[in-house]
Amino acid sequence: MGERPRDTALVDLVRDRGEALVRYAFLLTGDVTAAQDVVQDALVKVFVRLRARPQPEFLEAYVRRTIVTLYIDGYRRRRSWTQVEHLLVQDEARQGPDVDTAARLDLHAALATLAPQERAAVVLRYFADLTVPEIADEMGLAQGTVKRYLSNAVGRLEKRLGPMPMARSADTDEAMAVTTQHGGRH
Repeated sequence: MGERPRDTALVDLVRDRGEALVRYAFLLTGDVTAAQDVVQDALVKVFVRLRARPQPEFLEAYVRRTIVTLYIDGYRRRRSWTQVEHLLVQDEARQGPDVDTAARLDLHAALATLAPQERAAVVLRYFADLTVPEIADEMGLAQGTVKRYLSNAVGRLEKRLGPMPMARSADTDEAMAVTTQHGGRH
């Protein structure tokens, strides 16, 4: 007896993109175990609902969208970041040569201060490299709402991390390109 196309698609997706999906979810949750749980829940939700023959080129996008939705929905139920925040804050007493690790910890601590919708918008914009209209579609929101979330989030992140040279929106991409070419802000 051969495998069903849905089973084959699931195995292929987990084998080929499973680690990337967990990393993506980790940016949202800030916790590896929670990220793995969200990915597993998203895979179940997507694959249980598949009715037609799965199209592999769309499966990862469906799973990613479901990860964001599950993350936001889960946060709405819990309303508490205190369980995770202490795991993300860098130990001030620890001094070491691994600057990248310290920067990642700072970033995770700063991301943990954002509201779930703001955090999801930031991850979709700067990690998934989606445009504002794509984020709006992904999150089921108006573009203006996404811009507000991004603006609020970038402001909060800059207070904790300093100026963000990569902070841009669909409206400022061209201005940032000109600024970068001229070596600074005008």
